[in-house]
Amino acid sequence: MTEPMPPLKTWSHLAKNRRRPTEYEIVSTNLLWSTSDPSAPWAMGPDTAVSRLVLRHRNGSALAHPDWDGFRDPHGLVYRTYNAIQDGQEAYVDGLLDDHAKNEHDDGLPPTWVDLLARLYTPGRFLTHALQMSSAYQVVMAPASTIVNCFAFQCGDQLRWVSRLAYRTVELSRAHPKRGFAAAERKHWESTPEWQGFRELVERALITWDWAEQFVAINLVAKPAVDAAVLRQLGRAARDIGDTLAAFLADAQLVDSDRSRIWSSALVSYATTVAGNTETLRRWTSKWAPLGDRAIEAYCAGLENGAAAARAAKDEVHTYRQRLGLE
Repeated sequence: MTEPMPPLKTWSHLAKNRRRPTEYEIVSTNLLWSTSDPSAPWAMGPDTAVSRLVLRHRNGSALAHPDWDGFRDPHGLVYRTYNAIQDGQEAYVDGLLDDHAKNEHDDGLPPTWVDLLARLYTPGRFLTHALQMSSAYQVVMAPASTIVNCFAFQCGDQLRWVSRLAYRTVELSRAHPKRGFAAAERKHWESTPEWQGFRELVERALITWDWAEQFVAINLVAKPAVDAAVLRQLGRAARDIGDTLAAFLADAQLVDSDRSRIWSSALVSYATTVAGNTETLRRWTSKWAPLGDRAIEAYCAGLENGAAAARAAKDEVHTYRQRLGLE
């Protein structure tokens, strides 16, 4: 009788490293059972709706790699460490909000700036929620658990900022009850000219089902444009007018954005080790970048020195993609 084989250890797929795996490797790598059978994702028949979606838009993506599981998050974040880091970040933001509330910060804002916040700041929760929806989609569609984790943490970041924007909306509505806060945000999002470039960009991206093209549209075009225009340029305008709370909150949100840029850059670098992928990414970038530029121009037109703000924001995002070799 053949002796039974000893059971494999949980991290046997990492045995080739000839060392004890790190916490990141143990809890992050090779975890997607939906990729074990390329012809039947999610262990369903190939003709089910979800299987057809995954087969076409994940497995059939023009961006291909023989080992997506080889990708690693440069930060090596896991759920435990993400929560530890963001607990400190949230405590910092809570402190900002509490300090400024005690000092009756919102009561002293200039009326013209309050109107600008009602038009160009608080409606941003619709934009941030759209980015969060994309990240949630990628949690289902990305081809490796190490990539899924990055999108999951990005999704968490954006959900936190949706909540913070909603909180600020209520605070501003109490300090300035006749300025439209908590009542006119949807109208601004849907019809105010400054938002229409971003609205077109994210709405088109959300119906781009190919996981890799949506990654380009959101992480390489839309999010950098939001960071450069809505956070950086609006944050600078806030600092110039004396709205230190809006400026500090923008800075805090950019900390999350920087982490997203770093892992997104690493994923591009990993993908472009395969022949043909650079050309695919450049083709998609060329398709989406003009929408990003128009979004920046439309939004910055609502700021003082809007032309200069738009130039600075576009220079920032184009420099980022140039460093990736995509422009």
